[in-house]
Amino acid sequence: MEHFKRSHEVEVALILTNNSEAYVLQRADNFEIPSHVFDKKEFYNSNHIVTLLKTLNIDLVVLAGFLWLIPENLLSAFPNKIINIHPSLLPKYGGKGMYGDHVHQAVLNAEEQESGITIHFVNSEFDEGEIIHQSKFKIEKNDDLKMIKFKIQQLEHLHFPRVIENLLKKMKNI
Repeated sequence: MEHFKRSHEVEVALILTNNSEAYVLQRADNFEIPSHVFDKKEFYNSNHIVTLLKTLNIDLVVLAGFLWLIPENLLSAFPNKIINIHPSLLPKYGGKGMYGDHVHQAVLNAEEQESGITIHFVNSEFDEGEIIHQSKFKIEKNDDLKMIKFKIQQLEHLHFPRVIENLLKKMKNI
């Protein structure tokens, strides 16, 4: 939201979340962006989310910190138009239950030499969609969970908005 607030080409049109306590709702209010909170029944057993997105003429659905599988009706309505960001170099450390600190701790436990982020298209499986972009960093000997998390966040903030812009430009031939 911060990155795109002054953009003439990209607009954050709606924030969707399944968590009524999510900080993103406060941020959406601060940026005067409409939001909608949904539950599992609405998400999986209705077409309401698809209808809402179609009504708003959404070009790209961007996931960040969303942990549910995307239902087939949403995938079909937005083919290759749903992306996600993951805090590891997929295919390593992806899949159900691999999010946030769980990923970072697994990387540390495996004594990996590097880590990074993966931005990928979303499909019907956790973290298995086509990779769009990866960025990595070297893990130093003294790096702990807090430092790994910090380095990941730096890469996310640097690359995610740019990848979103580039995808939208390709879609619209800007």
